[in-house]
Amino acid sequence: MRRFIAIVDRMNRWIGRIVMYGIFVMMGILLWSSFSKTFTLPSLWTLEMAQFAMVAYYILGGPYSIQLGSNVRMDLIYGEWSDRKKAMVDGFSVFFLIFYLVVLLWGGLSSLSYSLGNFSGDFWSFFGRIITGFFTGGIEGATEPMGFIERSSTAWRPVIWPIKLIMCTGVFLMLLQCLSEFFKDILRIRGQAI
Repeated sequence: MRRFIAIVDRMNRWIGRIVMYGIFVMMGILLWSSFSKTFTLPSLWTLEMAQFAMVAYYILGGPYSIQLGSNVRMDLIYGEWSDRKKAMVDGFSVFFLIFYLVVLLWGGLSSLSYSLGNFSGDFWSFFGRIITGFFTGGIEGATEPMGFIERSSTAWRPVIWPIKLIMCTGVFLMLLQCLSEFFKDILRIRGQAI
């Protein structure tokens, strides 16, 4: 358990520390949007790109936030409990979050496969066909199972799959961090050092 905790915590800390500078990317995009609307022709891409940057910032920074314990908690009664009792309650309640994240990841993967052109929405068979196609027919064989790549309905019309991939990655990292926190709670209940 300690090895899993160390690996997941190190990975999410590293990703979180990098992603936290994404706020400056978003500020730069919005600054360019304001500048272009005031002095030149307005850019079509700025608002939607700022939304994409915010989603990446929020989703990929979530596991680091959980790791630091900076997520919102109802601390009315919880703050007065002992560390062991907090670990017992957290160890029980994390199952609800894990269930939610698994359902969210399942739906996210189906949505990702749809945005890549698989209109049946079956993620596993879609990527199985892509991998099989790659080994039998190279790049052309891998792209054969794909249909129409989903695009946004805005005037800019960017492809949607990159942000859906970022969302699925963030939910998966959040799931790993929740398992890490669960293992930490087990160690706290046993009275062992983390």
